[in-house]
Amino acid sequence: MAATTALDEALKRTNLSRSNQMEMLTFRLSDGQLYGINVFKIIEILESPRRFDRMPHADQAVKGAVDFRGKPIVAIDLSEALGMEPVPFDQQLAYLIICEYSQQLNAFIVASPETLITRGWDEIHKPDGIQARSLVAIAYSDTGETILLLDIEGILAEVVGYTSEVTDELASRGAALKNLQILLVDDSRTALAMMQQTLNHLGMTHTSQPSAVHALAWLEERDQRGEPAFDLIISDIEMPGMDGFTFTRNLRSMPAYEKTKIILHSSMSNPTNRLKAEEAGADDFVAKFAPNELAEHIFTVLELEQSDDDFFITPGET
Repeated sequence: MAATTALDEALKRTNLSRSNQMEMLTFRLSDGQLYGINVFKIIEILESPRRFDRMPHADQAVKGAVDFRGKPIVAIDLSEALGMEPVPFDQQLAYLIICEYSQQLNAFIVASPETLITRGWDEIHKPDGIQARSLVAIAYSDTGETILLLDIEGILAEVVGYTSEVTDELASRGAALKNLQILLVDDSRTALAMMQQTLNHLGMTHTSQPSAVHALAWLEERDQRGEPAFDLIISDIEMPGMDGFTFTRNLRSMPAYEKTKIILHSSMSNPTNRLKAEEAGADDFVAKFAPNELAEHIFTVLELEQSDDDFFITPGET
């Protein structure tokens, strides 16, 4: 019975990607505001310890390391990372949301988890005109309360740090593809900037769009004007209005983009997303943020013929 329930739950969540929906966990930070995070990124929710082993020279929001299944992972106070009062985990009950971003586990300290809700990506809106550094989208609870979706990638880039540089060997290979036209689609300014920097290091020509909705409308207009299709599109998966899976399926329905190379690029590095990317019609999937791996995947998609058995190269393979 338990196995059947687990299978039903897995099928339910897989079907969300086919219907442009996402399931989120809502939670509160020290300000009492309601926030949301994609359930697919969550590994486990635990009570927070009252103390952590501090890490020298770490960002102030990094409270230390916590043992998770025999492995030390970084514990980050999301409230403090956003410039708010820290969660007083040493004085009262608090929680750790263990998440996997870009093939890396992190523990986010929150005041309290709330509930699970499902929303269509068309019900999740980009906050146009709001210059909130770490905010990427807004949704609403069943009672009408505002749910803020954070740019976790941007927070991790500031608190933990990422690199966008590639090796000299890869940079020299990229020069051979400098005349190809590449489109980048991502709602996170941090993620978009890092991809742009990586492609700059590779010497490759690129254009950007801030969402799948904008990108699809723009590509349709270009197509109507008879402008040439892009050689490669690299798209995020989680985006307000339309997710990357739906975006890919829409592209494949356009004659001009029926055979264009598409790479889905996401911090949701769970193997399930690789299968869903293939099902949607993408040529490849690569987890954020690993610039050398991204470069290798670009070269594989653009330069090499692949058999069906070689469909997605595993991270780290060349």
